Amino acid sequence: MNEGVKTIIYPVQDLAKAKALFGRLLGVEPTADAPYYVGYDIGDQHIGLDPHGHRHGPTAYHHVDDIEGTMKALLEAGAETVQDVKDVGGGKRIAILKDQAGNIIGITQNP
Repeated sequence: MNEGVKTIIYPVQDLAKAKALFGRLLGVEPTADAPYYVGYDIGDQHIGLDPHGHRHGPTAYHHVDDIEGTMKALLEAGAETVQDVKDVGGGKRIAILKDQAGNIIGITQNP
C-alpha cells in the first residue's frame, strides 16, 4: 500500500540558517533537532533538513509498505536507481529513483 507523499527532505548547506527559515515558515518547533538532521511534523506531514544528504534538490518520499516490491515495480516501469534501499536509523528505510524525465522519486518504509 502507498500512503502518498508524507515526507519531504530538503538538502541544506547551513543547517542553522535553514532551521531559522523553516521554523518561521512552518510556525512550529522542530520535533528532531540534531547536528545531522532537523525535522518538523505538521499533521501527518514531515519536513526534514539534511546537511549531509543528496544535492539533487528537495525529495518527496512516498510512504510504502513494501519498499523492495515498490522499487522493483518502478524499475520495471522504467525508473532508474539513484540510491538503493538503505536504513537511515531505527529501521526506517529509504530509496531514491528517477523517472524517464529525470524527476526524483523517493520511497520510504517505516519499521
